[in-house]
Amino acid sequence: MPRKPGRATTSPATPNERFDIRDVAKRAGVSVATVSRTVNKVPTVNALLAARVNEAIRDLDYFPNTQARALVSGRSRLLGLLVPDITNPFFPELIKRFERAAVEQGYELLIGSTDDDSDLQHVLRRMIERNVDGVAVMTFGAEDPVLDELSHRHVPMVFVDVSKTDFPQDVLLVNYGQGMLEALQHLAALGHRDIGFISGPLKEHSALIRREAFLASMRQSGCTAREDLVLEGDHQLEGGMYGMTSLLRLPHPPTAVLCSNDMTAIGALRTLQQRGFRVPDDMSLVGFDDIHLSEFVHPPLTTVRMSQTEIAQSAVRALLSRIEQTTPRSAPQFFPISTRLIIRETTAPPALTRRPRF
Repeated sequence: MPRKPGRATTSPATPNERFDIRDVAKRAGVSVATVSRTVNKVPTVNALLAARVNEAIRDLDYFPNTQARALVSGRSRLLGLLVPDITNPFFPELIKRFERAAVEQGYELLIGSTDDDSDLQHVLRRMIERNVDGVAVMTFGAEDPVLDELSHRHVPMVFVDVSKTDFPQDVLLVNYGQGMLEALQHLAALGHRDIGFISGPLKEHSALIRREAFLASMRQSGCTAREDLVLEGDHQLEGGMYGMTSLLRLPHPPTAVLCSNDMTAIGALRTLQQRGFRVPDDMSLVGFDDIHLSEFVHPPLTTVRMSQTEIAQSAVRALLSRIEQTTPRSAPQFFPISTRLIIRETTAPPALTRRPRF
């Protein structure tokens, strides 16, 4: 059988056999430099030569040496991702989608969970040592320590829920008001007027703006927010349980409760069920985030969706825009993140006469 022009004859790869870039070049019949440019996705490589290189890579089951590539290109092809609480199901779901978006663009992911300041400093140091090309800070408002550590190193960054108006980095702007308003209009249309709210810890900027979005949406929905129905939680299951217990002890408890996140709502749901309340017959409940678990609790949770896919894709797009820019750009970019109500089975018209007493 005639040999293809320009290609060297090499036996197929066998298990446990290791190849380097020279083997790929020999098999493809091209120079080592052409293989390097193809692997690093240099756009000027001839398309036919690139196709031969990629075929040789598949034939040999070759994996490029990422450290060598970083030395040649000056880039690590690593993106850092900072999240505040790896135990909250919202963040593993976000990490999964972020990794998918990064890999599609030829980047790997370095993850850091920052439960406190000491963790944050350790994580930032690790990212600096690994020479990450950019960092997505998904800590929802805790931006100052990261800025201080990375900005003078000129590391591209993107943040979410920034608390400052004159912020110098790219920002994902979550439209909390849109989702809160839809949730409250839904409850008001069902006939609810005494609507409670369990926030996250108000020392966190994201919890504060969710609370403000709730209060503004109550006014827009024609409802009056009773001060005794607006409680501070901790964005954890226990905070939802404690908050709902406090609301049920009131002389005039709410007929519906909106929670700052789904973990809070699931904790609140547990307390209601333990106390003999039927959801939604005796109390309506709405969460926020739409974590995967919210669809599988009983009954399935009505919630406001904040798409992890949209956040991840927007963050990666923002970082690559900075990393790959050919001319300096100082003005920050803003990437809107939409929210929308997902109606499931925890909301219904109030039925005060059927509600058991606490």
